[in-house]
Amino acid sequence: MTEIEHKDLLRGGQFLVKETKCEDVFTPEDFSEEQIMMRDSVKEFVDREIWPNKERFEKKDYAFTEALMKKAGELGFLSVAVPEAYDGMGLGFVSTVLTCDYISGATGSFSTAFGAHTGIGTMPITLYGNTEQKQKYVPKLASGEWMGAYCLTEPTAGSDANSGKTKAVLSEDGTHYLISGQKMWISNAGFCNVMIVFARIEDDKNITGFIVEYDPENTNGIALGEEEHKLGIHSSSTRQVFFNETKVPLENMLSERGNGFKIAMNALNVGRIKLAAACLDAQRRITTEAVKYANERVQFKTPISSFGAIKYKLAEMATNAYVNESATYRAAKNIEDRIAIREASGNSHQEAELKGVEEYAIECSILKVAVSEATQNCTDEGIQILGGMGFSADTPMESAWRDARIARIYEGTNEINRMLSVGMLVKKAMKGHVDLLGPAMAVQEELMGIPSFDTPDYSELLSEEKEMIAKLKKVFLMVAGASVQKYGPQLEDHQQLLMAASNILIEIYMAESAILRTEKNAKRFGEAEQKHQIAMTQLYLYNAVDIIIKNAKEGIVSFADGDEQRMMLMGLKRFTKYVNQPNVVKLRTMIADKVAAENKYCF
Repeated sequence: MTEIEHKDLLRGGQFLVKETKCEDVFTPEDFSEEQIMMRDSVKEFVDREIWPNKERFEKKDYAFTEALMKKAGELGFLSVAVPEAYDGMGLGFVSTVLTCDYISGATGSFSTAFGAHTGIGTMPITLYGNTEQKQKYVPKLASGEWMGAYCLTEPTAGSDANSGKTKAVLSEDGTHYLISGQKMWISNAGFCNVMIVFARIEDDKNITGFIVEYDPENTNGIALGEEEHKLGIHSSSTRQVFFNETKVPLENMLSERGNGFKIAMNALNVGRIKLAAACLDAQRRITTEAVKYANERVQFKTPISSFGAIKYKLAEMATNAYVNESATYRAAKNIEDRIAIREASGNSHQEAELKGVEEYAIECSILKVAVSEATQNCTDEGIQILGGMGFSADTPMESAWRDARIARIYEGTNEINRMLSVGMLVKKAMKGHVDLLGPAMAVQEELMGIPSFDTPDYSELLSEEKEMIAKLKKVFLMVAGASVQKYGPQLEDHQQLLMAASNILIEIYMAESAILRTEKNAKRFGEAEQKHQIAMTQLYLYNAVDIIIKNAKEGIVSFADGDEQRMMLMGLKRFTKYVNQPNVVKLRTMIADKVAAENKYCF
């Protein structure tokens, strides 16, 4: 696979300024036979071992979580992303995301244990470890013989990860480091065998990563706090970890001195797209449970699934699940292709994977925010559809709602990720990786010109929707371009403006991903077969336009006044105007009726 063969593969963030052809996106309908087999075996494991035992997870049965993690290890699910050289399956990034998706939907407790182990527990060693470290630790982690944890957060270091106070002092004989400090919110702490620990050496600017073994029989200065009492994810072991001159051999430094912050940030990039994936099957399952109940629950001699107010909810839940899935797998394949390009050009597997994920850090942040918030909304509406039963701990809705809440905090809060997505895009533009300036200036010129009054030809499928996406990109370029011109490097101090800009960016990426998936599948399976997917795509875009109008208006009036403000508000009106306004009530009814007829999320 060469760069020439992938000349159409966009770089991270370029979706904003370049058109993507539907043929160039990957969709769940493109899964290989091997991926379908993997998906089905993961689903079978979850349906057999996890879903029927949801009650045990709610009762803080940490031993049960650990036992199921061991079973997942035996079945190979912990080794999907691990190279074959270290006893892993060595499958591609899409397969990694797919496994994470389908193993995570039944309970947040197991999802967290799985994500902490396979992602931030194992991956830093796979991607930053030297050969000896990988040979020693990765096979044990891949098989589930050992469990992994990740110790970054401290009482004074949350979003500001590099401000940690934990110290690593070189011993007098120079053979090991002595680590002292306190870490909190450590997932898998209660049953882990190895921790990735971040500490500062002397007065280094950046923290350093270490691989630290933990044996309850020989604690080596490591003490665990009690299990935390949490709103959700009850059977995910979460404890404080205290280090008191814990001896760590010199050879257990991960990567090089001062590289810990970089390790932490890159681990978070991968963690963000995997967190999005970990929320997908939860939405499918919640939608299915809600529609089953709505079909069975009779009020006024009618199943409540036939009431318009319930149809509204079911349609929005199904639509968001479909769109979230479309965007997550689009980005996953982009990352997989970028990794392949780098490997073909001579990068090691480690370097290729790191750079491949880093390239799409903007998309990873977008997905983390969009999917975690959609999942929270999905669980909330699930409770509402079940009414009083939804509030009862005897149904799966209330635990799903509580478990979903952490997803907006994990892997960098959604507020941090919103600001990061725009900040990273501006940085990419400064480096010349994404040409924002040219298109932004073109939009400014267009605002000065006279708009066309021709009636466009929208006879082709989704042609108006694709035109609308192109116009919404102009809205972002108009708002972001003017913001950068006005504030320059001080833009990062204007957080409310950044949040508004990121909301526009998020909706563009999510809506475009759905359009491209639906267009691709309509071309190969026929429009009639995809009519409900077309309806979901149109409904999501309609909602996205409303969100973009609100956020763009807020941004414009915050930094522009007089003629400039009037011109930009007129531009906003021009760029968000439909020629054929969709009948969203009809679209929602059509989607909800399909879900009700199938008695499940069926897309």
